[in-house]
Amino acid sequence: MELTEVFEWRGRRVRWGRAGSGPDVVFCHGTPWSSRLWRPYAEALAEEFTVHLWDMPGYGSSSKDAEHRVSLDVQSELFADLLEHWGLRSPHVVAHDYGGAVSLRAHLLHGRAYASLALVDVVALAPWGSDFFRLVRENADVFAAVPEAMHEGLLRAYISGASDRGLTPEHLEMLVEPWRGDEGQAAFYRQIAQADQAYTDEVEGLYPKVDLPVLVVWGENDTWIPVDRAHRLASLIPDARLRLIGDAGHLIQLDQPVALASTLHQWLTSR
Repeated sequence: MELTEVFEWRGRRVRWGRAGSGPDVVFCHGTPWSSRLWRPYAEALAEEFTVHLWDMPGYGSSSKDAEHRVSLDVQSELFADLLEHWGLRSPHVVAHDYGGAVSLRAHLLHGRAYASLALVDVVALAPWGSDFFRLVRENADVFAAVPEAMHEGLLRAYISGASDRGLTPEHLEMLVEPWRGDEGQAAFYRQIAQADQAYTDEVEGLYPKVDLPVLVVWGENDTWIPVDRAHRLASLIPDARLRLIGDAGHLIQLDQPVALASTLHQWLTSR
C-alpha cells in the first residue's frame, strides 16, 4: 500500500493512501516513525475495512520544509482538516506514540468524532520526553550540523532502543532511511526540538470527558513510555479497555506483530 495521494495544507504536502472497502480505519504514526510502521496492519485489515495511511509533515514521505512547524498543535489541527478532506464523519482511529496526542487533540480540541480510538503506547500523559529529547531541544542546531556518520550512529542507537526484542537489519533500515541526507537530518532534530509537553498538558484534564469506545494497548517492556502510563491513561478515560502485551517494547508493531494484529482486529470487528 503506497502513499500515492497528496493533501496540500498551509504549504505542506501530506502524502496519504487509501485501500480496501468497509468501515473507515485511520492509522496515525508517531515519532520518529512514519506510516510504514502501520502498513502491514493496514494491508491486512483492507479485506474488511477502508484503511487510510498518512505521513505527518516533517516525517516519512511528506514534506520536510524547514520553515514549517511540526509541533503537536500543528499536527492535530492538520489531522482534523485531513479527516474533513477525506469526508470521514466518524472513522475508527488507531494511533501510536505521538499520534495518540494528535488524535486526542483533534477529538477534544477540534471536535472530530471517532467510532472508536485505539491508543497504542501513546504520548498522552506527563512526564514524557527522554534525556536525549531534552539535550537535542537545547542544542538542536548543533545536532543538525554533526557529520553524517555521527548522525547515522546516533540515529541507529536511538531507534534500536525502542524495541524489546531487537530490530532486524531490514526493519532498522526502514526506520532510519527517512532521516538521512541534509533534509532528513535537519528534520529529525527539528521535530524533537519542537516536541513540547505543554501540548499534552493542555488536554490531559479533558480525558475524563472522552465519550467513545477506547482501547489502550501497551508493550509491558516499553522503556520509552513506561507501562504505568497505560494504567493511568485507562483509568482517566471512562470505560477504557486495557490490553498489555508481553515481550514488547515501544515498537510493539515489530516486537509482537501477531498479538497486536489480533488485538486490533478483535477490537475493530467488535465495534
